[in-house]
Amino acid sequence: MALVTNAYSTYTSIGIREDLSDVIYDISPTETPFQSNIARVGATQKFHEWQTDSLAGATSNRQIEGDTIAGAAVTPSARLGNYCQISRKPVTITGTTQTSDAAGRASEMSYQIAKMGKELKRDMEQALTQNQASSAGGIGTARSLASCESWLATTNIRETTNTTGTTIGFSSGVVAAPTDGTQAALTEKLFKSAIAATWTAGGDPNVIMVGAFNKATVSGFAGIATMYQDVTRRSTEQQAAIIGAADLYISDFGRHTVVPNRFSRDRTALVLDMSMWAVAFLRPMHTIDLAKTGDAETKSLLAEFTLVSRNEAASGKIADCTTS
Repeated sequence: MALVTNAYSTYTSIGIREDLSDVIYDISPTETPFQSNIARVGATQKFHEWQTDSLAGATSNRQIEGDTIAGAAVTPSARLGNYCQISRKPVTITGTTQTSDAAGRASEMSYQIAKMGKELKRDMEQALTQNQASSAGGIGTARSLASCESWLATTNIRETTNTTGTTIGFSSGVVAAPTDGTQAALTEKLFKSAIAATWTAGGDPNVIMVGAFNKATVSGFAGIATMYQDVTRRSTEQQAAIIGAADLYISDFGRHTVVPNRFSRDRTALVLDMSMWAVAFLRPMHTIDLAKTGDAETKSLLAEFTLVSRNEAASGKIADCTTS
């Protein structure tokens, strides 16, 4: 087969417009299940404080008739706190770039700010869930908040053969980072022990947060309730939806939603009473216009926030789980 004589083809043509889609495809995950499911509160200082308390254990309480009543010792509430961490995402766009006609967005600055917002939210999720210690910071040193995993000292479950890992919790105004130990497989026995311990302490551990590997591990547990769900068929040609993952675990202490989190550590399974956590904002996420330098515009997306552990005993963790 030969080309028609003197046919003018695209290989030599000049002036053909590019075919560039106005859609920008981004598969980067933006789900932040921890911060999306806890309360938002305000902070007024860089060190945000709150109080916790608990009731005395139930005892046999029988008194004689006509007895003299003496005052009992009172246990004061505990005063806890966490430092507000500053997180930011700056972007600088030249005047020419902002003015140029770009595919997929009307304004380069607006597009970049929206993108930075998603990135900042991911950074915040990581800071809130992992094993970061709290720090007051100083001149030239950034403050850091204590993450969820670092707070969980009361219910800190791990294999009995592994005694090297430790979690101190809140002490002398700060929360230290946990010490990792030798990893062992996540088992349903450990899973049940953590749920029972948090329930006994008074919590309602309604969410179990795990990484990718251990989400698959939990799916194999006997207590998993749902491996499929029915859907309403609009025609005989439609099939029921099959779910290849465990979303609900039923124990002796209730129903627990198993949630995968890309930003928490896969080696730690978090057993959470979500009502006992909050994110406190000294400055909510907002855009700052920075000084203009030359022919460029600079903005920064910024948030100043911390994690509030209303009572860490209501939640727990299974530490040092294998991840492969």
